[in-house]
Amino acid sequence: MNNKKTIFIIGFALFASFFGAGNLILPPQLGFNSGSDWWLVAIGFVISATIIPLLALLGHAKLQGTMMDFGKKVSPLFSLIFCLCVYIIAITLPIPRTAAVTHEMAIAPFFNSSSLLTSSLYFGLVFIFVLKRDSILSILGKFLTPLIVLILLAIIFIGIFTAPGNMNSSVLESSAFVVGLLEGYQTYDALGGILIGGVIIISLNIEGGISFEDKKAIIIKSGLVAAVGLFIIYTGMIAVGAFHNSEFAPSITRPELLSGLSLKMLGNVGNTFLSVLIALACFTTAVSVIVGTADFFNGLFKKLKNVYLITALVSCLLGVFVGQMDVHYIIDIALPVLMFIYPLTIVLIMLNLFPERYVAKIVFRTVVLVTFIFSIPDFLGFLIEAEWLDNIKSLIPLANENLGWVLPAILTFLLTNIIKKPHLGQINEV
Repeated sequence: MNNKKTIFIIGFALFASFFGAGNLILPPQLGFNSGSDWWLVAIGFVISATIIPLLALLGHAKLQGTMMDFGKKVSPLFSLIFCLCVYIIAITLPIPRTAAVTHEMAIAPFFNSSSLLTSSLYFGLVFIFVLKRDSILSILGKFLTPLIVLILLAIIFIGIFTAPGNMNSSVLESSAFVVGLLEGYQTYDALGGILIGGVIIISLNIEGGISFEDKKAIIIKSGLVAAVGLFIIYTGMIAVGAFHNSEFAPSITRPELLSGLSLKMLGNVGNTFLSVLIALACFTTAVSVIVGTADFFNGLFKKLKNVYLITALVSCLLGVFVGQMDVHYIIDIALPVLMFIYPLTIVLIMLNLFPERYVAKIVFRTVVLVTFIFSIPDFLGFLIEAEWLDNIKSLIPLANENLGWVLPAILTFLLTNIIKKPHLGQINEV
C-alpha cells in the first residue's frame, strides 16, 4: 500500500466528511457581523471547528478503537449514554439542517414551493438511498467536494481582491473570539471527529497488514491534510464576508449571504451551479450519517429485528419535521443542546490525548463530573431568563461568555493529579 496515496485519500475523505454543506453558511455571516474584528472571530472559529476535530482524530490515532472508547474510563454506562446522545443529536439537528439549507439555497430561489414539500421529497429520497446503500453516493462524493472547494476558492480569491475600501464595523454583542468559538459548535465537527475517526480505524483494519504505529501516522497526517483544507476555506469565507459586509443589508440571512457572495463573484451561472452542488452535498451527508446511526443501533440491539429499517425511518421522519423549519431557527434551537454536549466532548477528547499516568479513572471521572456541573448554567442560559442565573454566573469565571466549565475543568485536572495517591489508581482499576 502506498502510504502517501492513502494519507491524501483519507485526508480528502475526512475533509469531505467534516465539510458539511450546512457549515458553509456559518463563516460568511461571522465575518459579515464582525467587520474589522474578523480575524479574532476566525481564530475562535478555527479552534472549535478545525483544531478540536483534529484533536479528536489524534485521540482515535492513540486509542484505535471506537467512539465508545472515549468515555470508557468514566464508565461503560456513561460511554453508552454519551454515544446515544451524539447519534440522537446528529439525526435531529445537523441532518434536518441539510434539508433546510437545500430548500433555502437550491429550491426557494428558483421554485415557489413549500419547505415541507422540499423536506418530504428530500428525506423520501434519503430513505431510499439509506436502504439501498447505493454506490452512486461515493461517486458523487468524489466529484462534489472538489467542485465545491474550487468554487469556494474562486469566491475567496475574487472576493479578497475585489473588496471595496469601506467595511462596516462589528455588530457583535460579545467578544469576537468567543463568538467565533461558540459559532464553531454549530459545525458539529467535534462530534464528527469522534464519529468519523472510528470509521477510519475500521477501514484501515479491513485493509489489513498495517501496524499500530503506521495506522497512527496515517490518521495524524491525513487529519492534518483535512485540517489545512478546512482552515483555508473557513478563514477565507470569514474574510470575504467581512470585506463585503457593506454591500448587503444588515438583516440578510446566512443562506442569502452565501448566495449573494457567490452571485457577486461568479455571476448567475456560478451561483446556480454552487446551489445545486450544495444540495447534492447535503444529500450525501444526510445519507451517510443516517446509515452510520442505523448501523450503530442495529449493532446495539442485535437480537431485535428490523432495527436498521426502523432507525432509518424514524431518522427520516424527524428530518421531515425539523427540516421544514428555516435554517436560522434550527441553529437557534441547537444552542442549548450544544452547550450541553460540546463541553463533555471537548473534555473527553483532551483527556484521551494525555499520557496514561495523568489520566487515571479518578481523573476522568472528576473532570467529566465537574465539566458537566459547570456547564449547566451555560445550558440553562438558553432556556430560562438570564437574570435568574446572574448570581451564579457572577461567581464562575468566563460564565458570562458561556465558557464557565473551562477553568473548573482545568483546575480539577491539575488538582486531581496533584493529590491523588497511588492506591487511588489501584482502587479505580478494580
